[in-house]
Amino acid sequence: MRKLVFITQSVDPDHPALAATIPKIRALAARVDELVVLAQSARPDGLPDNVDVRAFGSPARIGRGLRFERELARALPAEAVVAHMIPLYVLLAAPLVRPRRIPLLLWYTHWNATWKLRAAERLATAIVSVDRRSFPLDSAKVRPIGHGIDVNEFSCADRPAHEGVHALVLGRYSPAKGLPTILDAVGQVDGVTLEVHGAALNALEHAHRDELRRFGLELGDAVPRADLPRLFARADVLVNNMRAGAPDKVVYEAAAACLPVLASNPVFDELFGEFPLLFARDDPATLADRLRWFAALRVEERAEIGVALRDRVTLRHSVDTWADGVLEAAA
Repeated sequence: MRKLVFITQSVDPDHPALAATIPKIRALAARVDELVVLAQSARPDGLPDNVDVRAFGSPARIGRGLRFERELARALPAEAVVAHMIPLYVLLAAPLVRPRRIPLLLWYTHWNATWKLRAAERLATAIVSVDRRSFPLDSAKVRPIGHGIDVNEFSCADRPAHEGVHALVLGRYSPAKGLPTILDAVGQVDGVTLEVHGAALNALEHAHRDELRRFGLELGDAVPRADLPRLFARADVLVNNMRAGAPDKVVYEAAAACLPVLASNPVFDELFGEFPLLFARDDPATLADRLRWFAALRVEERAEIGVALRDRVTLRHSVDTWADGVLEAAA
């Protein structure tokens, strides 16, 4: 493909949620002659030479919209336009893109089915998502392409035998993350220590973090993306209780580091396969049961699970298979 336009919120290697977009940009750039990235904010350090990053940020909403349209018009024509996670980008892009018969794609993986998403689904040429179940609308346009994990960012750590289980939780302090269930379950199991890190990016998340203090556990702040391999290496298991419909990328990142995962989202059944790693989302007792089962495993059995998970991420959820899937959907 000669030229692709990619629209996203932020290009920032230090962003607590969106830094993982940068490996996706690199993977797309490796497959096209020219990649134009439109972003509301940008720190485009270290991107390939064929990537042109253009910011459309503005203090006012109307200003952002006008700058968006101007920068997109400058970027066209192109072989395809891809909107990353924000249905509004499809609504704004469609008047310029669809009359030219340019494929317009939306990458979306979340449970929230807003009116903007419904409108974007009608306007988009194709929808790309992790899995058919990770897009909340019934649509024939959905193409499952995996999550797009930079597997090379993570390596398998040697986890020697030791007393107890060190569990890790990573993610925003959002009610959708189901943290009370995790904290309750850990309190039911002897020998399990829990390390929690996350960001509180709005008033709701700050309030939820304050509510969680009643469990008496330390609630850490977000960590730089560069620290993820270190956190994964010192943990025995990641625990994830994200609301169904939004397969949390940290699960795939942990799996890429050969770290076993316990999770509640049914969409992970294809990743977990034969391993009994799922628990019921709102039932602390089932998570406590899984933690006891995991604690009883030998070090070799835990390592076997971790290696199998990494192999599956590499095969079905790597940034390379993701980028290939985007271009196939745009063809």
